[in-house]
Amino acid sequence: MRNTAKVTTAVLAAGTLTLGLSACGSQDSAASDTSGPLVVAASPTPHAEILTYVKDNLAKKAGLDLEVKEFTDYVTPNTATEDGSVDANYFQNQPYLDDFNKKNGTDIVPVVTVHLEPLGLYSHKVKRADDLKSGATVAVPNDSVNEARALKLLDANGLITLKDGVGNEATPSDIAKNPKNLKFKELEAAQTPRSLDDVDAAVVNGNYAIEADLSPAKDALVLESAKNNPYGNFLAVKNGNEKDPRVKKLAKLLTSAEVKKFIEDKYEGSVIASF
Repeated sequence: MRNTAKVTTAVLAAGTLTLGLSACGSQDSAASDTSGPLVVAASPTPHAEILTYVKDNLAKKAGLDLEVKEFTDYVTPNTATEDGSVDANYFQNQPYLDDFNKKNGTDIVPVVTVHLEPLGLYSHKVKRADDLKSGATVAVPNDSVNEARALKLLDANGLITLKDGVGNEATPSDIAKNPKNLKFKELEAAQTPRSLDDVDAAVVNGNYAIEADLSPAKDALVLESAKNNPYGNFLAVKNGNEKDPRVKKLAKLLTSAEVKKFIEDKYEGSVIASF
């Protein structure tokens, strides 16, 4: 990816701490300076790939100087957006952001929804979800929103039954019926596809599935429905920066016909345009 910066979590964590200590002296000036490149934090796949398509094919004509930074976790993009070390991020959905803002005191807001990555159940050991044996171990993401989302997927497909009224903070303790006596292994979301040789099945976020050469549209035993799905991924900024003209330009480009065609052609149903 030409002119795309890949940043490791360890380096970012250190950088974020440093920036946080100096944020009081730099945030106001950074927020008012819209003359430089728009720096956007993104997960490598598909977010950074979509942004890089925009950068290479659409941004120049629109007068947008776009810089993409790749993050491999679900925490640092928001903390970096909050402290001003990046201008925006593109990696998350509304339930995750609501939970993150509440728990971390951040004030990140969505700008425009771009795509959906259907969550799926995968296995190296069975071909159908019904073939999971009694006592099988299923890996699920350990962050509260994605774990609840994973359990709702299993519930929707009859593998478990959740208690009535369970929301976006469901955990295995909220399971009312577990006919297969499934056991759950809670892992960082990025680790779930890597666990497939060690567990009977794993619920994997769409971006991590694609990075692991899994095709959600073809390989998932069960897959989230796109209809009325609240987990669309969006461009987000710190509250107050929505009117940044660079952000407005990027929002328009990300929801263009060209980007929709790019998503359809490249991901073949594993990523779905949400506009």
